[in-house]
Amino acid sequence: MKEYVVSARKYRPDSFEKVVGQESITKTLTNAIRDHQLAQSFLFCGPRGVGKTTCARILAKSINCESLSDNLEPCDSCKSCIGFNESNSFNIHEMDAASNNSVNDIRKLIDQVRFAPQVGKYSVYIIDEVHMLSSGAFNAFLKTLEEPPSHAKFILATTEKHKIIPTILSRCQIFDFKQIKSDDIVGYLTKIANLENIQFEKEALFLIAQKAEGSLRDALSIFDRLLSYSSKNLTKQNVLDHLNILDSEYYFKILDEVNNENFTKVMLILDEIFKNGFEGDQFINGFAIHLRNLLMSNSDETVSLIEETEEIKAEYLTQSKNFNYEFLVKSLSLCNECDLQYKGSKNQRLLIELCLIRIFSAKHVRSEKKNSKIFLDPSINISDQKNNKQKNELDSDKIEYKADLIEKKENIQEKDILISDKKIKTKESKTVSITKKSNRSIASEQNHSENDVDLKRSEKFNQEQLKQCWDKTARHIKDLGKSNLFIALKSFEPSLNQQNKIQIMVYSAVQKELILDSKEFILTFLKDLLKNDFIEFNIDIVKEKKENKAITSSDKFKIMLNNNPNLSTFSKHLGLDLDY
Repeated sequence: MKEYVVSARKYRPDSFEKVVGQESITKTLTNAIRDHQLAQSFLFCGPRGVGKTTCARILAKSINCESLSDNLEPCDSCKSCIGFNESNSFNIHEMDAASNNSVNDIRKLIDQVRFAPQVGKYSVYIIDEVHMLSSGAFNAFLKTLEEPPSHAKFILATTEKHKIIPTILSRCQIFDFKQIKSDDIVGYLTKIANLENIQFEKEALFLIAQKAEGSLRDALSIFDRLLSYSSKNLTKQNVLDHLNILDSEYYFKILDEVNNENFTKVMLILDEIFKNGFEGDQFINGFAIHLRNLLMSNSDETVSLIEETEEIKAEYLTQSKNFNYEFLVKSLSLCNECDLQYKGSKNQRLLIELCLIRIFSAKHVRSEKKNSKIFLDPSINISDQKNNKQKNELDSDKIEYKADLIEKKENIQEKDILISDKKIKTKESKTVSITKKSNRSIASEQNHSENDVDLKRSEKFNQEQLKQCWDKTARHIKDLGKSNLFIALKSFEPSLNQQNKIQIMVYSAVQKELILDSKEFILTFLKDLLKNDFIEFNIDIVKEKKENKAITSSDKFKIMLNNNPNLSTFSKHLGLDLDY
């Protein structure tokens, strides 16, 4: 039976040209070899599976190769390269710092560094996971790392650069490896699939790349696992089933139904997702990514930030035309808020459903006044709002028409005065002008006030109705995340002193300021709920009762002494030693 080798080892790069996604680093190392400007120590740092150890081995192999090619790649035919390929090279030493992290281990390494290599120019020491060394081991390593023998080179690799002490960092030439792009991972997996005669769908490879999160080694491990599952036939559905990934088609369907105002269908799609065994946090995170991609699709310059196939990008572009910028930003904010509250929620499904309800409302509920801050109540009929708006516009037109008639009459009077008496033209014109403005303002104010009074609502309400609407206002404010204002409103139950006059009690001046800052905001909501535009409220602070202080024995004696001064003489006569 032929020995099986995993893809991560079988297709591990053996030259800088084959390293994926780290072009700047491989070019720098290649130029350093060409110009003979190799540092005595290197530090390769970055996330897992991006090629740190691979580049360290290629560098060690290249600097010991006896006949480099024109493009500075190892020849694979000299004695040093053959020894490296067979894993029995005597001048390349790898050490795992996780299991060799003591001072004694570093001391052995220092003793070994003194000896020159048997084959090749350099003895290369590759120390993996170097951040695992103890502080004592780091300090013991400092001198050798800074001034090693000319034949010694150190290559340190780590995933946690912040754990390495600054004195080590200052002695190394640092290379920061980056996460590998999904497109690069897909390209590499495509090459391997073609070499292995594997049938695949490109969307399946994109899903593997996204699941790997920038790690090529993880992508190759997932790739091997899926080959065993699908019998060398990689399809999108196989990847979705095996990796338990929620298909992006669900997100497209949900937003299509939101756009079509089909709330029932949205809830049914969500129920189907839960029945298929997906967790709520998995759905909400995927939905947030979907909304983010739609937001990126609104501009031709940001479409490239979407890591998907061209077919799915085209779907994003089509769907993004149905949603404006404000809706997408609001929906993203709601998804983020839901994700933060998910772990602490006792009813997680209800939390997800509430998030979708609010997203649906953000798309279809419109405010009555675009430029004013008011909360809409679902009980208010939208057609009634439109009728009120049209009525207000007609009334305002009548007021402007009356003001124009008054202004024309006054202009005629002003001309008559100027013709009749030219000598006092200046004085009279000023007087008439002032009189004209005052008359116009008075007439306008009278007309406005009369119409405003007619338009204002004045339905009566009782204490019970006030309490219900007050609770509804407080809950609405809590949903908006204003918890401090919610606590202030719920400190005491409001009382109806007289018709349209509400008394509010709070514990402190801070709570009073919170309510006053949002007074107009709260009043607008209450007026809409109670259908009364004459509501006003007054805020008072509750005076805390003084706590009774405990009386000590010394305090008691002082009170008795004040009542009877002879008590002091009596105590001295008896020789009492009273502690007061």
